[in-house]
Amino acid sequence: MGPSDRSAADPRMAPAVPRGAGRDAISGAAREIFAERGYHGASIRDIARRAGLSLSALYYWHPSKQDLLAALIEESAQAYFRLCEIALGRSGDDPADRLRAMVAAAVEFRVRHRVESSIAAQEWRNLEPVNRERLDGLRRSATRLWAEIIDAGVAQGVFGCEHPDDARRAIEAACNAIAQWYDPRGPLGLPDLVHRYTAIAMRIVEHRAGSAPDVGGG
Repeated sequence: MGPSDRSAADPRMAPAVPRGAGRDAISGAAREIFAERGYHGASIRDIARRAGLSLSALYYWHPSKQDLLAALIEESAQAYFRLCEIALGRSGDDPADRLRAMVAAAVEFRVRHRVESSIAAQEWRNLEPVNRERLDGLRRSATRLWAEIIDAGVAQGVFGCEHPDDARRAIEAACNAIAQWYDPRGPLGLPDLVHRYTAIAMRIVEHRAGSAPDVGGG
């Protein structure tokens, strides 16, 4: 069941939805259902019911459950990438400072968006090839940010790690895993978590404290 070609082509034909509902209500309901039951255990009818919408309203925004999953993962990946870019934009050129900013952004995102992060990690395998290929570009973009920072640090003598790719994978994996175990009701607050993971990242890249970036010159 889905919207007619005519309604899909003309926004004026969109099904009426309750005030404050629509795409955001569907996304919120889908996050809850996917987190509770997993992709295969979730039904499009239950998502519509949780959102307080009719099936026709849901299908107007998302033609299938697969489309909805891909949209959630894409939204999460874009938000993560934007947060990292903002953090890096506020940091200087020193690779150590940039790595600290990147770790802080990653930790903050995984803490504040635990459900979205868990869905992206656990349900990635359920994306259809065309969606996985498209969204993999966003993942590679984030990976490049980490790699560029670590490579620059090694090149400038700020980081001493012999295997930059392995260091990058270890730091990324550690930050991403926070969404799986972190409990905001526990004793560890976000500032402490950022401090802890920044220290871990600096040990992994073998940060040479006090080393000044090599900016060249005579």
